[in-house]
Amino acid sequence: LKPDWDKLIAEFSGSATQLVGDVDCTAGGKELCEANGVRGYPTLKYGDPSDLQDYQGGRDLDSLKKFAHENLKPMCSPSNIELCDDEKKAEIESFLSMSEDELNSKIAAEEKKIKDAEGTFESEVQKLQAAYEKLMSDKEATVAEVKAAGLGLMKSCLAARSKKGSDEL
Repeated sequence: LKPDWDKLIAEFSGSATQLVGDVDCTAGGKELCEANGVRGYPTLKYGDPSDLQDYQGGRDLDSLKKFAHENLKPMCSPSNIELCDDEKKAEIESFLSMSEDELNSKIAAEEKKIKDAEGTFESEVQKLQAAYEKLMSDKEATVAEVKAAGLGLMKSCLAARSKKGSDEL
């Protein structure tokens, strides 16, 4: 990914409205990465700097270029309200009319929903992992019991019988 990403950075380097860059999340960019929900590397994000979205497309140069040309452009936002449709303009105006405390409260409530969903997900994945481990352990115990009870010897006897029968023909 890195060589293709560097080519994409070079292609967009002179753009006044499009930015393609990278951040080292292990050094000076750690705080920026944490603020934008970066948990694994490499993570690709795009969109309004105050509301970056996860990129889910291809990671080859052609896919990255196509996405960048189609999607990296000024977007509907409070600073580009003229790019918004009437519904989005009304939503932005509604948020802008709120006090800072009210807006912070709404943001916190929505972020809590995401955090709760992530917590539920993690908890359920742990339960699935525990169930998987129990099922695997039970299966391995059953296989060991069956083999200890003589399965291999039974198969050997069957093979010996078949061989003995074929010798007589």
